[in-house]
Amino acid sequence: MLQQQTIEKLNSITLYGMASEFQRQLDSPEFSDLAFEQRLGMLCDAEVHSREQRRQDRAMKMAKLVLPNACVEDIDYRKSRGLDKAYLQSLFTCEWINRKQHVAITGSTGVGKSHLACALAHQAIRKGNNALFYRAPRLIEDMEIARLDGSLPKLRLRLMKFKLLIIDDWALSPLSPNSQQDLLEIIEDRTGKGSLIMTSQLPVSKWHDYIGEPTFADAIMDRIVHRAHKIELHGGSMRRVFNTLKEKSDE
Repeated sequence: MLQQQTIEKLNSITLYGMASEFQRQLDSPEFSDLAFEQRLGMLCDAEVHSREQRRQDRAMKMAKLVLPNACVEDIDYRKSRGLDKAYLQSLFTCEWINRKQHVAITGSTGVGKSHLACALAHQAIRKGNNALFYRAPRLIEDMEIARLDGSLPKLRLRLMKFKLLIIDDWALSPLSPNSQQDLLEIIEDRTGKGSLIMTSQLPVSKWHDYIGEPTFADAIMDRIVHRAHKIELHGGSMRRVFNTLKEKSDE
């Protein structure tokens, strides 16, 4: 009875990991021979692990990754894709986020740009960061709506709460003058404060022409390109593989 009350008290003060570990120890005779200090240490470790897992679960939910199951362990390094394994693995430390740098991923449709972006975002969350995924057309749409209803400053403030912003399918459709200005402001907000992952079918060398107006193009490119790790993907379509991963994540 006393043991059950202890478990209930641990749960009531949100020490869920400790409560679960205490129950596990009660159910397994092997723990009875351990010293009090050892069992207490195991309870503390379980609580730390539980809290970290809950943090990651919350961050993954908030990130809204299009491929939440994508992870760095599943990256396909086949030669035809043109990935430098050593270079890519150096990004897994997420030191580039600590340095407020960016990642630009380019390649033709279906080669796995979004998957790689989501895998890097997932890794960032594992390392204690938060992230938010946006398709570029949807971001532009949300900015236009926010401009009209006066909530653009609120949207920009919300985006700045995330250390990593993923802009997927960049450069799919022409930018209006308002969109050029709004994108510049969002990117300026992140300068020295946050990181970006941008994926695009257009090579980085053509982004300036895509943006159009030279003043905005110069400013945006200056804030992105000189602080960006550039990854160019090659090879055939990986869409069937990634669709399978997405179906599993939806189950």
